[in-house]
Amino acid sequence: MARQHPLDHDGHGHRYCLVAARFNASYVERLVDGALDVLRQRGAREEDLEVVWVPGSFELPLACRWAAGSGRFDALLAFGTVIQGETEHHRIVAEVAARGLLQVMLETGVPVVNGVLAVRDVEQAEARTGGRLGNRGAEAALAAVAMGRLKHAWAPR
Repeated sequence: MARQHPLDHDGHGHRYCLVAARFNASYVERLVDGALDVLRQRGAREEDLEVVWVPGSFELPLACRWAAGSGRFDALLAFGTVIQGETEHHRIVAEVAARGLLQVMLETGVPVVNGVLAVRDVEQAEARTGGRLGNRGAEAALAAVAMGRLKHAWAPR
């Protein structure tokens, strides 16, 4: 039988950095709050949680790169909310942020959970930040805990 590595959502003893965009702050704050609630419920201590604010979603990858390079965190969570306007700017920002976050993760080996919402309107933002579709921040926290645990399971000793 193949060796199984089931998802482990135990956050005890792990450190997390939440990097959050100030643009559309009311929605991003809800994502961060949802993530912090889950991380605490899963055993993360206050001293193991750090929240860093950056101007917008475009700046998330660089701040995550700095956090990953510090060697202090088991997983990073990046949060932003990009709402469609009259131009394609929202799409470009969301794509660049996603690409940059992936690059940070692959280059550093530190799990980076992409919690950037790219939505058409405020109704979609409301629905995904604690509304009828739940809180994507809470979902991101579960992914961060699982990936942080897996990283430790495979880390060189």
